[in-house]
Amino acid sequence: MAAERRDMGERRLGAIMFTDLVGYSSMTSVDERRALRLLEEHRGLLQGAFDSHRGRVVKTMGDGFLVEFPSAVEAVECALQAQGNVRRFNEKQGPGDKISVRIGIHVGDVVHSEGDILGDAVNVASRLQPLAEPGGICVTRQVVDQVERKVDCRFVKIGTRELKNIRYPVEVYKVEGRGERAQPAESALDPRRIAILPLSNLSADPNDRYFVDGMTDELISTVSRISELSVISRTSVMRYKDTVLPIGEIGRELSAGTVLEGSVRKAGNKVRITTQLIDSQNDRHLWAQSYDRDLTDIFAIQADIAEQVAQALRVNLLSKEREAVEKKATGDVEAYTLYLKGRYLWNERSFEGLKKAAKYFEEAIKRDPNFALAYSGLADCYSIQEDRGWMSHSEGAIGKGYAQRAVELDDDLAEAHASLALALHHEWDMRGAERELKRAIALKPSYATAHHWYWTLLNGLGRFEEAFEHEQQALQLDPHSSTIKQGIGIGIFFQGKYREAIDQFEKLAEEDPGFASAHFWSAWAHEGVGELDRAIAEMTKAAETGGAGSSSYPRMALAELYAIAGRKEQAVKIVDEVQSEKSGLYKSPALLAEVKLELGEEDEAYRLLERAYLEHDGALGYFRLFPRLAKYRSDPRWLEIERKMGY
Repeated sequence: MAAERRDMGERRLGAIMFTDLVGYSSMTSVDERRALRLLEEHRGLLQGAFDSHRGRVVKTMGDGFLVEFPSAVEAVECALQAQGNVRRFNEKQGPGDKISVRIGIHVGDVVHSEGDILGDAVNVASRLQPLAEPGGICVTRQVVDQVERKVDCRFVKIGTRELKNIRYPVEVYKVEGRGERAQPAESALDPRRIAILPLSNLSADPNDRYFVDGMTDELISTVSRISELSVISRTSVMRYKDTVLPIGEIGRELSAGTVLEGSVRKAGNKVRITTQLIDSQNDRHLWAQSYDRDLTDIFAIQADIAEQVAQALRVNLLSKEREAVEKKATGDVEAYTLYLKGRYLWNERSFEGLKKAAKYFEEAIKRDPNFALAYSGLADCYSIQEDRGWMSHSEGAIGKGYAQRAVELDDDLAEAHASLALALHHEWDMRGAERELKRAIALKPSYATAHHWYWTLLNGLGRFEEAFEHEQQALQLDPHSSTIKQGIGIGIFFQGKYREAIDQFEKLAEEDPGFASAHFWSAWAHEGVGELDRAIAEMTKAAETGGAGSSSYPRMALAELYAIAGRKEQAVKIVDEVQSEKSGLYKSPALLAEVKLELGEEDEAYRLLERAYLEHDGALGYFRLFPRLAKYRSDPRWLEIERKMGY
């Protein structure tokens, strides 16, 4: 038994710390020499703190440390000192030479074995560190219990989290330390960060749900025009439709200090809307109002609600903002109703939903040819179908004209500029797309979609660090969006952090089982670490989860993985099946080229890449970025294609 215990290692209580240098991989891709210098500076700053508090560095992991301490008090004191060291270092640096560190700490049983440490305590600490803000410290309830009133700091509860591969939920806290102004508990949530919950449908006709959901969308859009407010996006608030959760819990989950809720009852051309604004931290009502109006007054109601919210939260509306809030989108109630139906279906992001949405937008435009929002919606229908591989660029390019018309009709409409940006991106007009996205974000800082599309653009240009910042902003505005969470994972993937990316995609797949592309990207991350069998299994799930109307992307990617694994017959079989289908969906020559390259048919592959260029195939953007394809990108035939694309 004694021998068995020696083999298993010594078990004892320990405080475990994980650290991470934020954005190191991005720094390396931009300027490797500078990145290595800052990595060494970071190690020196942290090592000094470890030495001062009896921290034993178990191992370094590239840009991070795994450290063990004899007590939770020592670990937290060390973390505070380390972050203080970093802050003082940054004060003396220029904008490009600052560093940022995340730290996670947990306390529990660990097993010592051959110089390493193992066990749940280590696993929890490793999962905790990514939850910290850049420059921040995250700890668990167990740490708080041992440290509270013993260290000069304050603990603010973030919430209870399910951590990957951890059997139990974990209470997570952030640490506010020396030099940080401790705010009273009731000020922990920003009252100017507001969640507008889905309005309840009290209409007799259940088919009016599109109108009520559309009203929620438009109310979010209207209030978002007030620059001093941070408004949670539609995707994240819609999960609380018909919820029974208390307002306080919703506020904590969304980090929103204020919540707006209400109901709509529609009968013919009459509408009754009730709203109330609530302080989510103490359930105190800040303002309430009921409106009994004709449908023709719907824009006046939206404007009044926005202005009342601003007044209740003591926000001064700029004259430009007041003008934007009070602007009527259209004078035709029927056109507006058709538009709401279109947006209701567009938000489904399904193949059939986008087709139907386009028809409603077209009908709205027929009724009011000057309805800018309807043109923007129609443009988005074409762009998203092209983006998802459901139509070719030649088919989707019509959307650019609709976006341009929307901008002509209303140059102050953020949605119109974002729509035009996406259309320009598909044309590889990167400068034009960036100009339009900057304009959209300036007009509506809370527009998560614009931040996300900006991430897409910057990521394609290889500006990974900037891109990551915009996707983080998008996630703050839309914290439950699967698409944006995926974007965070893709950003990590292109930084070469495949294991971290796998964690992100697997967590997303657990949260949203029907989100097929989580498996798609997880597959490529597994391929990045050489786990081909797991990659094939994940890509098979992506192809199966996509269902009817799914593009050929995951199946062609599966063929590519089979080719990489040397399973040529299976790769060829999938290619033949996809190419022979009569679905009418776009078949990407760039994806076919990737399979051909892995099958050794290089001449055919480069001919296909040239065809992809002529067709403006969006998959070429990923061909430029995927690490596994780097060996093919030095060929003069590809370099000429890339030059013509304008990169």
